[in-house]
Amino acid sequence: MGLQFKYAGDQAILVEVGEGIDPRTSGKVRSLAQKVESCSIPGFGEVILGYRSLLVNYDPLIISDDEVIQWLQRWGQEPEVIQRSEARLVEIPTLYGGEWGPDLEDVAAHNGLTPQEVVEIHSGGDYHVYFLGFIPGYPFMGGMSEKIATPRLSSPRVAIPAGSVGIAGKQTGIYPIQSPGGWRLIGRTPLRLYDPNRTPPFLLQAGDRVKFIPINEDEFSEIHESVLQGRYRPMTRGESVEPN
Repeated sequence: MGLQFKYAGDQAILVEVGEGIDPRTSGKVRSLAQKVESCSIPGFGEVILGYRSLLVNYDPLIISDDEVIQWLQRWGQEPEVIQRSEARLVEIPTLYGGEWGPDLEDVAAHNGLTPQEVVEIHSGGDYHVYFLGFIPGYPFMGGMSEKIATPRLSSPRVAIPAGSVGIAGKQTGIYPIQSPGGWRLIGRTPLRLYDPNRTPPFLLQAGDRVKFIPINEDEFSEIHESVLQGRYRPMTRGESVEPN
């Protein structure tokens, strides 16, 4: 692993793990982050993941920047602790179009497709969660087909409902809470991606795979009610994740 280091102020170092945006590089980022988080060396602080890098915070009164880099180089040469086979595949039921996905027709028109073709392409594959950010639990996901890639809105919306599924360029994501945003909205899930009263509070985590499952309005209402009552359990490959 050829790591590159850049200073980010006097209490953080940016570690560039690779040049590509792909699940393998993402796995290396998460593996290195796990080694930092699990170490008992005084002075290491929070780590923040990116597509192909991570920001390592440290206390310069306890540990020097040279020591931080030496430890990161050592851990970077060790075998990866995260294997691809550990990835969960989480199904996200999604109601596409209409008031739940007001930009679906624009995405279709931009790419010379019908709205149904956009839905079939978007729900036809699965996506890699690279990291969470922007707002609590927001999954930045890659792997979307270029056939439906669409630029962000020129003017972001002030308030986007929680659960909205969006597209920005070749990425797709889900808004865990109501927030401003400029991604093109094509659908909405009744699942709750962020719940501060749940442990862990986030439904998804970096390294997960996600598959969108088209549902109709009746199914949306049924799942939404189950989520409110705490009875809905997203399933994947026979393994359940935390209830919503």
